[in-house]
Amino acid sequence: MAQKGKNNNKMNMNMPRPSMLWIYGLIGAFIIGWYVFGDVNDTPLPSDWTTVEQMVEKGDVDKIQVVNREQAQVYLKKDAADRYRSDSVDKRFRRLPESGAQLIFTIGSVDSFREDLKAAEERSGQIVPVSYENKTNDWTSLLLNLLPWVVIIGAWFFVMRSMSRGAGAGGGGGIMNVGKAKAQVFDKDNAKRVTFKDVAGLEEAKVEIMEIVDFLKKADKYKELGAKIPKGALLVGPPGTGKTLLAKAVAGEANVPFLSISGSDFVEMFVGVGASRVRDLFEQAKQKAPCIVFIDEIDAIGRARGKNAGFSGNDERENTLNQLLTEMDGFQTNTGVIVLAATNRADILDKALMRAGRFDRQIEVGLPDVKEREEIFNVHLRPLKLDPQLDRSFLARQTPGFSGADIANVCNEAALIAARHNKKFVSKEDFLSAIDRIIGGLERKNKIITDEEKRVIAFHEAGHATVSWILENASPLIKVTIIPRGKALGAAWYLPEERQITTREQMMDELAATLGGRVSEQLTFGEMSTGALNDLERVTKQAYAMVAYYGMSENVGTLSYYDSTGQSDMSFTKPYSEQTAQQIDAEAKLVIEKAYKMAEQVLREHADGLKELAELLLTREVVFTEDVERIFGKRKKDIERERKEAEAKAKAGGGTPAGEEPGAGKQAAAVADPSAKPDKSETAEPAPVAPAVAAPEAE
Repeated sequence: MAQKGKNNNKMNMNMPRPSMLWIYGLIGAFIIGWYVFGDVNDTPLPSDWTTVEQMVEKGDVDKIQVVNREQAQVYLKKDAADRYRSDSVDKRFRRLPESGAQLIFTIGSVDSFREDLKAAEERSGQIVPVSYENKTNDWTSLLLNLLPWVVIIGAWFFVMRSMSRGAGAGGGGGIMNVGKAKAQVFDKDNAKRVTFKDVAGLEEAKVEIMEIVDFLKKADKYKELGAKIPKGALLVGPPGTGKTLLAKAVAGEANVPFLSISGSDFVEMFVGVGASRVRDLFEQAKQKAPCIVFIDEIDAIGRARGKNAGFSGNDERENTLNQLLTEMDGFQTNTGVIVLAATNRADILDKALMRAGRFDRQIEVGLPDVKEREEIFNVHLRPLKLDPQLDRSFLARQTPGFSGADIANVCNEAALIAARHNKKFVSKEDFLSAIDRIIGGLERKNKIITDEEKRVIAFHEAGHATVSWILENASPLIKVTIIPRGKALGAAWYLPEERQITTREQMMDELAATLGGRVSEQLTFGEMSTGALNDLERVTKQAYAMVAYYGMSENVGTLSYYDSTGQSDMSFTKPYSEQTAQQIDAEAKLVIEKAYKMAEQVLREHADGLKELAELLLTREVVFTEDVERIFGKRKKDIERERKEAEAKAKAGGGTPAGEEPGAGKQAAAVADPSAKPDKSETAEPAPVAPAVAAPEAE
């Protein structure tokens, strides 16, 4: 019996408590139902003058009352009302009120109403009394007087309730909690958590990050040797390379609380809110120590101080940064709190933020190489239905300079293209079309282009293709097209070598290949057009980089005016004299003239091949590597490579030569930018940047 009593109590506790809103709702429904369906009805029936006129002629009307000169209320005699109410033929008056006005209708004007009523009275021989009354709605005036007070009281209740709710939630919403940090606490039991297995590539970065996670898991092993846990790690790299993904993997791997917040969450319109949120964030982390705090896009608050010209020293962003510096390594040490941060603009961060003791490690998360791109493709290809013949290494070779986010976009675009064509699986052609779409933009085959313009574009692109094919150090050509795509009216697609440094000869060949379109127009038509705008822009930037950054000019010398700190961008003066500036201008012009002559010499020597290639473009609109090889023969580099492979195969006794050569498929669509922006590092040139279409721009 005791057990049964406990169960009854438990059931009573779980039963929902009755709400007063249900009672109010039932009462309101009852009132409305009684008003609509009840037998008692004191509301006059709506009518018109024609009906009332007939009643006046019959002598059934007792009196008429005109209200506000626009509405007439008709009072019937008692016997007449009973007769109309009990009429079995005409049931319009079945619900006539017992008392008060029985009928109501709207009059046009008082004068016309009086004339019509007078005519009806003459026909009936009876006089109907008419009275006039002006009524005002007392409830309306009362509500208008009380409305401002109701709004003020309601707003006051809303603010007070929001404040109490925010205080009870421990930093949720509410005006009193504007200084609370809005950090998200990661749940380690989440079924969709990210681990290091989901992060492809980035092997060196994962080693650095995993050591921090390992320290949290096996702290005793490190403490026995006297080692201290790193206080912070800064993830630096271009956009889309996986910095935030690494942080998510740390949250999934570490068995400690993980707080995530964005740098922009500290910025607020109220003064002092940023510093208050920093204090609250680290207070939460101390309570949960050991704990990891991740600040994404830290450059929003970590920008170097003292560079805001025109602003006072009491800058809100600087106050937030000062508080962050104090919390990370100030007078009071934060034991057990590790700070992870991510940014793609490490050059603008404050030096005090970058020093050891705050961010002990700066982890470079760069663009993936060909091997890492293949691993990333394997991750993003898992949910797709693929062609069994798909070569994943081929896709990795066709996407130099792509980040992890770019590769994910390629896979998604390929699946969309395959679905658009009602395919059962995603094939190689879908991926190549997706790469074309991402790099060059959407095809615009319906763009109106005259035959003369089309011929100029064909010779322009044929010039690019010819020079890049003949010159030994230019990037290998993949395909040429005169189909408009994006802003470009045509494009020459290349597959650049993934090299870390570039020689002067290689740069000159690339400059000549970029100028090949302008030179081809000049030699063929004897005039210049605006189609080479994009080419000239990239050539000019590359020439100035060779002279002013890379020290590749004899007259200027082995000097570099490149500033890796980025401070020169904030100054109004150049780091060299006017005479040196004139020398740089003259040398850059000489570099471009030399590249122009190189392209001109190649095109004059291969004029027949240039014309044949241009006519083929006009006929087919797209020309691939096989067609260019048929016209000009094999490249010197390909012949030399085949010779070396044959020698290596002979030495190995017929084995497969080692090494990897980027292949060029029939519809490969990776493009090199021969005028990539100069490297912002202390070495020479970095890995190739994300490809860009080398094409004439629309005017």
